[in-house]
Amino acid sequence: MIQLPNHITLTPRAFNYLNLWQNKINTEPTYETQIAKAKSSWGKSNQTFDEIKEKLRLMSNNTYRCHYCEDSYADEIEHIYPKDIFPEKTFIWENYLYACGPCNGPKNNKFALLTNGTVNDITPPQIKPDNYVYRRPPNDPIALIDPRVEDPFYYLELDIIETFRFVPHTDRNNPLDILKAEYTIEVLRLNAREYLIQARKHAFNNFKARLIAYFEQKRNGVSSAQLRQLIQGIQELNHQTVWHEMKRSHAYIPELNALFNHLPEAINW
Repeated sequence: MIQLPNHITLTPRAFNYLNLWQNKINTEPTYETQIAKAKSSWGKSNQTFDEIKEKLRLMSNNTYRCHYCEDSYADEIEHIYPKDIFPEKTFIWENYLYACGPCNGPKNNKFALLTNGTVNDITPPQIKPDNYVYRRPPNDPIALIDPRVEDPFYYLELDIIETFRFVPHTDRNNPLDILKAEYTIEVLRLNAREYLIQARKHAFNNFKARLIAYFEQKRNGVSSAQLRQLIQGIQELNHQTVWHEMKRSHAYIPELNALFNHLPEAINW
C-alpha cells in the first residue's frame, strides 16, 4: 500500500453530483436517518461513478489493481470511512479507494479510532437489536492508514529480505503510530493471505530483473525512448510497495545497492 497521488481529481460535473447527494444526507434530521439515507442512496450506477472508477484506476498507475493489497483486480469503490458510521462522508471524493472483493469484503464496516492511547473498535453490529442506540463516533484519529492523505511508508515497513510481510516501521517511537500500523495490517489481512506474500516475492524478482535489464540496455546505448519504455514497465507493475521498499532499503541488500549505485536515477522512478 502506497500513498495515492492527490493531483487526480473529478470534473466539476461529477463534484456537483456528489455534492447534491451528500446534501440530501446531511439535511436528514438525525444520525440514524442520515445512515439510512446514505445506504439507500449509494450504488446507483451512472456516468459519475464511471468517472470515479476511471480516476481511481489512474491512481494505481493506470492499472486495475486494488489500492490496499495491490494484487487483485479492483472493481469496487471502497469507502475508507464506512458510510454506516460516517454518513457525512458517503459522497466525498477523498473518501474513495479502488478495492478488490478479498479486501473490501472482510474490511466491510470494520473501523476503529485511536482513543486515549488504545484501539477503540466502533464497528456497528451486523444485526442491530431493537434497542440499538445510534451514536456518532468521537472526533478521534482513525486507526486505519488512509493512503489518500497519509504515507503508509511512514507507518509500515515491508521485509523484502526474508518474510515479505509488513511490520510497523522500526523508527517509530510513538505508540499510536505502531497501533495504527498493526491495526491496518490486521484489518486488511495484509499478512494473512499467503498468496499475497508469494506475489510480493515474485514482484521483487521481477523488479530486480527489470532493473538489471535497464542497466544493460543503458550500457548498450539504446535510445532514450526505449529506456523510457522500460521505466514505464516498472512503474506499471503491480505491488508497487515492493518497488518503493526496494528503493528505500537497497543499502541493506548488496545486490540492490550495487544496482542503485550504478543507476541513481532509479530512486526517482
